[in-house]
Amino acid sequence: MPSWVIVLIIALGGAMLLEGAVYALFPSGMKRAMREIMEMPEGQLRSGGLIIATIGLAIIVVLLQKI
Repeated sequence: MPSWVIVLIIALGGAMLLEGAVYALFPSGMKRAMREIMEMPEGQLRSGGLIIATIGLAIIVVLLQKI
């Protein structure tokens, strides 16, 4: 298996770890955040999602170049 696949799987596992920890440690805060997200306009959610995805991709590209 190529090393970039292993790195991608590790990154996915890390993201799952962080996401799960937030729900486990702050369940009421996450419920509150979900309610606020439901009230946000779709355009704002889309823009935020694209920004976060772009940052994530940049991090992955930079780290893969260092391998």
